[in-house]
Amino acid sequence: MSERLVEIETFDFSEQNSESTLRPSAWSGYIGQEQIKKNLSVFIEASKKRDEALDHILFFGPPGLGKTTLALIIANEMNANIKVTAAPMIEKSGDLAAILTNLEEGDILFIDEIHRLSPAVEEILYSSMEDYRIDIIIGSGPAAQTVKIDLPRFTLIGATTRAGMLSNPLRDRFGMNFRMQFYKPEELAKIIEQAATKLGKEVEHKAALEIAKRSRATPRIALRLLRRVRDFADVADEDTISLKTTKYALDELGINTHGFDEMDIKLLELLATANGKPMGLSNIAATLSEDEGTVEDVLEPYLIANGYLERTAKGRVATHKTFDVLNIQPPQQEGTLF
Repeated sequence: MSERLVEIETFDFSEQNSESTLRPSAWSGYIGQEQIKKNLSVFIEASKKRDEALDHILFFGPPGLGKTTLALIIANEMNANIKVTAAPMIEKSGDLAAILTNLEEGDILFIDEIHRLSPAVEEILYSSMEDYRIDIIIGSGPAAQTVKIDLPRFTLIGATTRAGMLSNPLRDRFGMNFRMQFYKPEELAKIIEQAATKLGKEVEHKAALEIAKRSRATPRIALRLLRRVRDFADVADEDTISLKTTKYALDELGINTHGFDEMDIKLLELLATANGKPMGLSNIAATLSEDEGTVEDVLEPYLIANGYLERTAKGRVATHKTFDVLNIQPPQQEGTLF
């Protein structure tokens, strides 16, 4: 369930792979995150008027909410080249130095999962972001020399699902910080209808809304489900994806009306059958045979945001909402939420 790592590349909006063709390339096609769009539009326009590189930007929030797409739109609006990479791909400080020295004036560098940069690599970013310069140490011991290399003025856009893991020195060097919000069903329905058209398929509004309601308020999941529902519609020889086919397809895929899949149900049932006792992250991950990062970054955010579980000092606990959904009688024990 972990997200795919993207090797460093120069993004080209003319690419015709399925992922890029569904991404909007301008504000007019980007749905949701209205306040972020409004502010960014002002900052971009101001930077263009001053003929300056945009200040560094940090996007944070659960995965799949459009952080990468926003970075690509910013590059398009700034008429700038963008290079995309992920922090795990930058293993050594020399790797980052090579990327930075290949940037040109006004370029944008997008680093996904920026919280996973090693301390040594992160230190290279400090002077790069602040002074547009990197200091490279050549040699060792008494003969070591520091070589200063000037960099063009560029914009770093960082994305993270775990803002709390960023060091304060790195976080403070971002001039703009934006928290990505979960999407409303109507917003997702518009995204689904827009994407369906790009895929050469029409979709009924009620069908799009049904997919939206089962997409955990996340565009990436909505688009993934749309592709699978489209498969069912094609087999059924439907020119327009119907609500009936959509419900049938989503049920067959194991996505219930709350947007829960099999792993969500297992997590909620695990907490609900713990007799009201909090469970630690490591125990949950071990029981579900998942890594802790997947539980914390992929499963939990939506469940917490919608009141299905809570994090306490002692661990995770199910809420009354979870017991109602699972139709399980909540325990009446002293010292629990119940």
